[in-house]
Amino acid sequence: MDDDKFDVAARFFHAVETGNIDEVARIYAPQARIWHNFSRRVQTVEENLKVLRWMDRKLPGRRYEVTRRLSIPGGFMQQHVVRGTLADGTDFAMPACVVCLVEDGRITSLEEYLDPAQAAVLSA
Repeated sequence: MDDDKFDVAARFFHAVETGNIDEVARIYAPQARIWHNFSRRVQTVEENLKVLRWMDRKLPGRRYEVTRRLSIPGGFMQQHVVRGTLADGTDFAMPACVVCLVEDGRITSLEEYLDPAQAAVLSA
């Protein structure tokens, strides 16, 4: 069972890294709920895919350095550092954590925790 959850995690973050938004959409359950600590609001899948498209433009070639991935009841928790290079050539590194629930091989809930001050440089 843990292997299934970890397979979903690996496929999801690979799709996010490579900007494969269609694959991200397939991994999300249709009614998945995505929540972020900085906004404290729930996004729909479509809203989240829009953000991921924006992120792909702002930080192309980004990679997720996984520092920890654990099985939790019904899903997984992952800590990682998002790394990349900004348009001005500056290195970017932002620690983050996600808690995901998985059913039938699809993410039904994703909670993301990160420092919005670090993420703000992407909007500059």
